Order: sequence, then structure tokens, then C-alpha cells
Amino acid sequence: MATRAALAMVGLALLVRVCVSMGPYSGMGNPPKYGDYEAQRHWMELSAHLPARDWYRNSTDNDLSYWGLDYPPLSAYQSLAHARLFLLPFSPDSLALRSSRGYESPFSYCTHSPLSLSLSLSLYLFVKLLMRWTVLSSDLLIFFPAALFFVYMYQAAIGRRQRSGDGKADDSVVTWHLAMILFNPALILIDHGHFQYNCISLGFTLGAIAAILSKKDLLASVLFSLALNHKQMSAYFAPAFFAHLLGKSLKCQSPVFEVFKLGLVVLLTFAIVWSPYLYSVKAVMEVLSRLAPFERGIYEDYVANFWCTSSILVKWKILFSLHSLKLLSSGATILTTLPSMVQQIKDPSDLGFLYALFNSSFSFYLFSFQVHEKSILLPLLPATLLALREPQLLGLIMHFALLSMYPLLCRDRLIFQYAALLALFVLIFFWLNGSHIKKKESSPVILKFLMTMAMCCSFTLHYIYMILQPPEKYPFLFEALIMVLCFSQFAILTVYTNMKQWILLGISSEILMEKKNI
Repeated sequence: MATRAALAMVGLALLVRVCVSMGPYSGMGNPPKYGDYEAQRHWMELSAHLPARDWYRNSTDNDLSYWGLDYPPLSAYQSLAHARLFLLPFSPDSLALRSSRGYESPFSYCTHSPLSLSLSLSLYLFVKLLMRWTVLSSDLLIFFPAALFFVYMYQAAIGRRQRSGDGKADDSVVTWHLAMILFNPALILIDHGHFQYNCISLGFTLGAIAAILSKKDLLASVLFSLALNHKQMSAYFAPAFFAHLLGKSLKCQSPVFEVFKLGLVVLLTFAIVWSPYLYSVKAVMEVLSRLAPFERGIYEDYVANFWCTSSILVKWKILFSLHSLKLLSSGATILTTLPSMVQQIKDPSDLGFLYALFNSSFSFYLFSFQVHEKSILLPLLPATLLALREPQLLGLIMHFALLSMYPLLCRDRLIFQYAALLALFVLIFFWLNGSHIKKKESSPVILKFLMTMAMCCSFTLHYIYMILQPPEKYPFLFEALIMVLCFSQFAILTVYTNMKQWILLGISSEILMEKKNI
């Protein structure tokens, strides 16, 4: 990889994130609970003032109905680190226990001191800057190095076909691959616009994937365990990791010992992260009960998955009990992940593993319980990793992933950032990699027609949602139309990638037969 090109790409990606972070965020000026910005600030407040054993427990100082912590312990440790490094040294009032709720507007600060409005505004901007820097620093320290590590290992393990005659990697191809990972517009909008820390869990996951490509399976187990302990949604990737590592272990001389080593590393990592809660079963259950919000129902808002889309015809929440819906969603998720898992257990390979990550995460997105619009970030990660193999797949899923989050980002007033990042992504996608895309085999006419129709519908819905008002009788009509269109595309894409993964098994079998004949 050309070092200068990589550093330039990293610098530009960081600059883009800084620009997006200057805009609004989730729940800005929307009391009483505001949004994810206030949730993250509140978790810093709790972790900074309360002992770890009280972080997940309802009390006078920790009202769980007001943004109670609902992520695993590593996420809470991250909040504590950010509180001590960024906010407490420079703005302790912004994390004052109980009295700092809603501390997110210029007027919030006037209640704490007799400062003039102009000075209050300056203080507000300063605290907002500190909060934004917690995300930027997390991205720079975790996600960016993981992306560089992956691209380097991908070229070493899989990217040999993209190499020139002298055996060296094509710098432009490698740079483009890195750009597709770092300039993911959906991730940038959610983390640096809406305000979350997906870059941490996805960064650990990306590091674990790179470690597997480098044949460091124990390191991969540690990193993926950290991802699981930062956000429970990282479990979307768990079937792929489990199947791939089990398949590799079964091909070793001592499979039981290999499985034992991996299991021991995972258990030790979990034990260290969960150590403040291992003093009693009750303490562990208090944490676990916060990580599985079944009471919220099988879906929220208008997420483009099976349950929400099909609810237009089948009223799942009315016809079935909560227990039945848990069983249905679990069964559907397991059944749709099984083909991908079986392929990796039978024939584990680096490329097959990347497809398995995509298929597993999409199965969870489409069929698991309590999925949010932002969960589309998980299948988007392996889509960017497969960019060199499947550029059209990446282009399609990126477009419809952004469309599926369009209503959410409209509520956050991030339309300008949305349009700018989409335009930048398209520019990089075609400008830096135009020749590579043209080399791909042309698609059938009918497929081109269907793709063109879907894109036309997408652009029409963008315009309608922003300009027109829905009928009074159907206030969420436009959200429903966006949901149906995106679900249809996601379902087609996941069928396609499952087929591609199994084709790899057929190719592998043919190569093995040829070797035997020789």
C-alpha cells in the first residue's frame, strides 16, 4: 500500500467527520428526553459518579426510565473514560449528578450561573465540541487502525488477483478499498451526526476479521469478544465467527484442543469485562435484563426488516404473544443463518468468511427481535470489506441503507450532511474505481431494468418525503413506502450473497478434484 495515499485518505476521512460533527444531533432541543446525544452524556454522568455495581440498578441517582444504560459493561467503561478524559477536567457541571439532565442547549447553562446568553452559547459549543471529540478520538484510535490492518491483510490473503505482474498490489485498488471502508456515509452520519459510538464495536469487529485473515485466531477471539461486550448487536456476526473458527478447528490435528483454546480465551475476556458483576447471580441478571429490551416489542418505528414490513398485512403484535414472537424471530433468524454457517463449517475460507459475515448480519437484521434502523450498519461493514469482489453489491446496499435511515436523519435535521456524504461516496466510488467497475461482466437486461426501477423509486421517495405532506388518514405512508422498497432490495441482496457463498464451496471442490487427478 502506498503510505502517502493511505495517510491522505485517513486525513480526508477525518476531515469529513469533523465537518459532519459541526451539525445537529439526535434530539437537539427536544425535551424532556432529548436523544442519543443526551443518552451518551447521561451515561458519562452515571459512570463518573456511581460505582460500577450501580450502573444497571434502579436507584435515586440512577432512574432507569431516563436513559438507563442498556449496553454491555465495556460501553459503560468507555463512558467513564470519556468522562474523565474530556468532560470532567474542562466542564464538570455538564456531568453533575442528577442536576445536569438536558444539559445540551445554550439555555441550560443560564440556570447554572448568571452568565450572559453569549457566554452561555460559547460554553454550550465548548461542551458540544468535547462530546464530539469523544467520538472522533474513538474513531481515530480504534476504527481507523482496524481498517488499515484489514486492507493490508486482505491484500496479503485474498487480493492476489488484484496484483500486477511484478506481484505488488495495485496502489489505486488498495486505496479505493480503504476509502470504501473509511467513507461509509451511513456510519459517519450515525456516529458523527446522530451521535453514537458504533465505530468502537465495529472497529473491534473489523480488527477481529483482519486477525482471522492473518491467521491469528486467538487475537480475533479477544477482539470479537470486546465487540460483543461493547454492543450486544455485534452478535449479528457471531454465527459467522463461530462457524468459521469451528470449521478451521475441525481441520486441525487436535480439533478438541483448538476449540478449547478459543473457548478459554473468550471466557477469560468476558470474565475480565464482567468482573464487577460476578459477585452474585443477581448482579449479572440485572445487567442482562437491561441488554434484552423485549418489552419494546418485536420492532420499532419503520425499520426495513421482515416483521415490520409484513405487519402491513399481518398484525404480529396483536395476533401473537410476546413469548410467541420471541420464538418466531429466533427460529427465523437461526434458519436463515444456517446455510451460511454450514458452508463455513464444511469449507472455511477467508473469502467465504467475509460472505458469511454479510449473510449472518443480514439474517439478524431481517428476522431478529427488536431491530432498529441503525442496525443496518452491521451488514454494511462486510459489504465494504467485499467491495473489490462485489462493487455493485456495495453500491446498492449503501444507497438503500441510507434510504432506510432517511426518515430518522430528517428528524435529526441532517439532510445537507446526508446529501453531501452520499455525493462524496458516489464520487469516490466511480471516480477512483471506474475502470475496475467497467471490467465486471455486464448484468442481464432484466436485472438492469429492475435495478433502474428501484433507483427511480428511491429518488422519487426522497423527493416526496421532503416536499409533500402525507394524507391525514395515513400519517406514516411515506415511511411505509420507504420501508417496503428497502426491504425488497435487502431480501434480494441476501439471497444473492448466500448463493455466492455456496458457489465458493463448489469452486473449492472442483479445485480439490483437479489436485487429486494430478
